Formats: sequence, structure tokens, C-alpha cells
Amino acid sequence: MKKLKGVAIGAGYFSQFHFDAWSRIPEVELSAVCDVNADAAQNASSQYQIAKSYSDVGEMLDRESPDFVDIITRPDSHLALVKEAAKRGIAIICQKALAPDIDEAKEIVRVAEDASVPLMVHENFRFQPWYREIRRQIESDAIGDRLHSIAFSCRMGDGWQVDAYLARQPYFREMPRLLIFETGVHFVDTFRYVGGEIDGVYATLARYNSEIVGEDAGTVMFEFESGASGLWQGNRYNEPTSADARFTFGEAVIDGSRGSLRLYGNGRLTLQPLGEPERDIEYPCHRRGFAGDCVFATQRHFIDSLTGDTPMETSGREYLKSLAVVDAIYESSQSKLPVRGLAGGQR
Repeated sequence: MKKLKGVAIGAGYFSQFHFDAWSRIPEVELSAVCDVNADAAQNASSQYQIAKSYSDVGEMLDRESPDFVDIITRPDSHLALVKEAAKRGIAIICQKALAPDIDEAKEIVRVAEDASVPLMVHENFRFQPWYREIRRQIESDAIGDRLHSIAFSCRMGDGWQVDAYLARQPYFREMPRLLIFETGVHFVDTFRYVGGEIDGVYATLARYNSEIVGEDAGTVMFEFESGASGLWQGNRYNEPTSADARFTFGEAVIDGSRGSLRLYGNGRLTLQPLGEPERDIEYPCHRRGFAGDCVFATQRHFIDSLTGDTPMETSGREYLKSLAVVDAIYESSQSKLPVRGLAGGQR
């Protein structure tokens, strides 16, 4: 079997999950890793048995001639890196946030489309096993043929300290947009995946930790195109009771015309048909990698799409829909008014 040759750009904190996942996909050979910090690239190369390391992106892309590139860097670097890959005709999987703002995200999508290279955003939350199962349950009418609401409470408790985020991702402290831009976008995308397109939002955002720049708490109400409603409460400041806050990132209730689904912080998923007791749903759920091994599932989907020439769920063009909702959330919080007309591209 001929393997797809991949290279990676970025050897920071989250890259460990990417490298582990690539090592478990038999159709892939990750031949090189690049980072502006040559020591970081070399360390990743040694730890994950990647043959070569580089500190110059152009040199790596020219020497390796890969089939795809995995971009695992900060959002403000993505446009330049996508341009480097696109002009060489290399397929791209790029970490979220896709860009610092939606205009730059649109430019990234345009660059890839003009070069006719596949671009997938590494939006891994929708690939968490509980969301795949929740969608299967909804599509099988387990809670009825009409979705009523989706509610999610997200409490991480990693941002209350004076030195919040310094140990893992210090640039979080300086981001003017934090909670929704960095965390909430995951749930915008999963709400779209589970409930369909979002047409309207109303949001209130707040900053509790005075040592950071951006918001770290918020409440967002969603209006789905189908008529269903959504509620997301996010808080990086106050702590959860869950032993592993970064497994499911919170708890959810999904209500329909014939019952409810519930997601617990340990990955437990239950079904409660109307008039019946709650019962567990058995489904594959692993404690390997990140958050139910969703990085592996995301990268598996990317490779399956490349080799099977099938649509990517989080293609650049598709992902712009989630980013438009993110922009509307900030607009609503600032104006203190609802923002509507998102699903039909009326804005």
C-alpha cells in the first residue's frame, strides 16, 4: 500500500495529539516536522519517530514534496502558511482558530480554492464520539421527529489564577477575544452538527480574570433554522466538579418531541423516552489522546476524504458558516441585541 506523505508545521503544546494520531493511521507517513524553534522541532522528531526536522517551512515543503501538510500553529500564522502550501499544490489540514478574524479566514479559503487544493479545518469537537452518537440517535428518531432544544454547560476552571494559561498556552492571556473565539467556536460547530444551521444568536459575555485581555465567561442563546433553540453557558474561570474537565468539557441535554438525550462529564450518554426511565446508551468511547480520541477521528476523516475523494465535513468553505456565527455572537454582546439572518447568508 502506497502511503500518503505528510509533514507538520508546529511543535507546540497541542501538536502531541496530532503526532500520536498520525502514527496510528496506516495510510500515512509523517516524514518531517517544522517549527521556528529548531529545538522544539528536533524534540518532536525524536519523540514521535519523525524522520526529519526543519526550522524553515519553504525548505521543508520543497525538499519533502508532501501530499499534505498539517498546520498546528497560532491563528495569525495560518494565512502565510496556507499560501506556501497552496502555491505548491499541497493539500492542507489546518488547526482552528482558522484566522484572527473572519475576513482573513475568507482569504485563506479563497487562496486554497484558487489553487484547487483541499483545505480542512481541524475542528475536532464534532468528531468526539458522544456527538457522533448523539447525531445517530437524533437521526434514528430516538427522541422524536422534532428537535426542541440543545443546552450545554461548559465549565473549565483553568483561568482563575493570576498566572492563568502561562504554563500551557500563554498567548491566551493577550487575545482580545478568548472564550468564544478559542473555545465557544467548538460548540458553535457541534451545535450546527447536531441541530442544523443556526439562524440567530443573542449573547452576553464577561471577563472575570482581570489579568487577561479577553472574555472568559458568557451565555449564548441560539435560534436554529429548524425552529429549535439552543443555550450554551461557558466559563473558563469557575471550576467544575468533574475529575477531568477537558474530557467532554461539560454536560449537555438534548430535548426532542419524544424524549431526551443527556451527556455527562465522564462521557456517559443516556436516553430518556417520554414516560420511561433514563437508560444508558452503549457506544465506542476511548480515553486515549484528546477528548475521546477526537484528534485521531478528525485526521482519519481528512485522510478518508483525500483518498476517497469525498466531502470534508469541516472544509474551509463549510467552516466559514461557524465563523459567521462566532462573529455574530461578539456583535450581539456588544450591541446587547439579537443578531439574525445567519443561516441564509443574509448578513
